[in-house]
Amino acid sequence: MQFDTIHNFYERHVINEITDNYLKSGLNEEQLADMGCIALNLIPPRYIRHDIDMSFYMTPDEYDEIQMKVKLAVQKAFKRVQESNHG
Repeated sequence: MQFDTIHNFYERHVINEITDNYLKSGLNEEQLADMGCIALNLIPPRYIRHDIDMSFYMTPDEYDEIQMKVKLAVQKAFKRVQESNHG
């Protein structure tokens, strides 16, 4: 069986959000990885085998909703990591 294709649909989106918007935030690689974990734990997982399957059946509104969920979760994760550095 091919279990290596199973993954959380949001992983790639969260990683992209972090790399696109937070690499120059002053956080190190460990902190950015922590952000990814925190953000993913804030979003209910959607396990899939192929991203294209999910994208094919998604409406533009659903895609926008996913992007907003990811953006908000990453923002919360960023704040949490920042607070842990200052606390």
